[in-house]
Formats: sequence, structure tokens, C-alpha cells
Amino acid sequence: MPNTRLPGPVAGRFFHLCIITDIWCRRITGWEVHERETPENAAALLERAVRAEKCVASPLVLHSDNGSPLSGIAGQCPTGERMKGATMRATMERLAITASFSRSRASNGNAFSEALFRTCKRRPGWPPRSFVGIGAARDWVQAFVAWHNREHRHSAIRFVTPGQRHRGGERALLEKRRQVCELARAARPERWSGSTQLWTPIGSVWLNPERPDEMPGGQGAAGALAREAVGGGPLAGPGECAASK
Repeated sequence: MPNTRLPGPVAGRFFHLCIITDIWCRRITGWEVHERETPENAAALLERAVRAEKCVASPLVLHSDNGSPLSGIAGQCPTGERMKGATMRATMERLAITASFSRSRASNGNAFSEALFRTCKRRPGWPPRSFVGIGAARDWVQAFVAWHNREHRHSAIRFVTPGQRHRGGERALLEKRRQVCELARAARPERWSGSTQLWTPIGSVWLNPERPDEMPGGQGAAGALAREAVGGGPLAGPGECAASK
């Protein structure tokens, strides 16, 4: 459940941004900016996101870095384990959410969140030095989330927006793109050295899958292990609200 720091108006002071994403569609389902990290804030964000998405009864998996900075200690938290704290644990048990943690000594244990934070901090409008206050930071993140979910054509999901994939509109959109490419190729075949771009929808999504020869029982196909957390992370499919935070 990693977060990232946003520069504040005073040197050495930071605001803390925490984001929950559905890794299947890359859609941001919840976010908050606070002046400090507490298990109460993390638990409240998680519950609001789950209830807002109306997936309380779904088989949810929440992935976190192994050793996130929030622990089950009230107030300012030093380095600890956020999802392993009592507050987060109680909230997850009440919502029937399964915890998933990055593997030990794995630098890419939550690559989806790291990529999202990188996109966030490279957006036009990111302040060159710092945010003037927490209100400005929250306004900026709110605008970023709206852009990301509704307008950002994500390269990992065939250049559809997270919102389009979430709503189930990607298949029709990708089919239209395929038809346009085929017509263009038929009209000017000399411009094409091979087939058109692959426009089939992305299927299941893994967090750091093991190689097929390393997985238990030799199971290397993602579709064969639906709704399982195997080999370093949860599997998300179209009917499951898996999240990374």
C-alpha cells in the first residue's frame, strides 16, 4: 500500500498522497492527500473506495509493498508495515479483503503504483518547486485523477482509457480501430511491412507473475488461475475488483 510524497511549501515538509487503483483497468478508485500518514486515514480511504465501487461482496485483493510506512500505531508513523497494522487489518477483515504483499527484496513488487506515480509527477502543471498548501495539492491530484480515468489512453491496455475499460467499452472501440487499420492497409499495402497493430483487448492482469517453469504445478497460463494470488501477486480479471495501493 505505497504512497508518494508531494513537496510542501517549507523545505523538508511533505504531503502524503495515497492512491488505490484497480490494476485490471488501471482506473484510480480512491485517493487522499494528508499531512501525515496514519492507519486511520488509510483504513478510511480503503473503506470509502470499496463502498463507492459497490464491490463489498466481491473477492477483493489489496496489494502492498512489504514494509510500507504506515503501521498500526496512532499518530505519526515511522517505517513500519501499514497493512499489517491493527487498524488496517480490522478494516480488511470486516470488508473480506485478502492482503497481498510484495516479495522480499523485490524492487519491482508494486510496479503498477510506481508507474502511476511517475505519470503523476510528469504531468504538465506539476509545480516546479512545491505546492503552496495542502489545498493546492488536493486540487491538483483531483484534476490528475479525472484526466487519468477519463482521458489518458494507457499504452498497457491498448490505448483505451481506464474508464472505457472499466465500463466494458474497450472491445467495441478496439474493433473499430482494427477495421480502420485493415482498410488503410488494403488501400495502401506498400506502406505496411506486416500485419496491423494488435487490437484485441488485454485479458487477465498479473502482479509480477513467475515464469511458467517456476510456478507450482507448472501452471503458467494466467487464465488457468482465475481469482488466485499465486507467484507474487493477485490476478485481476474483468469480474474482480483487485486493487493496488
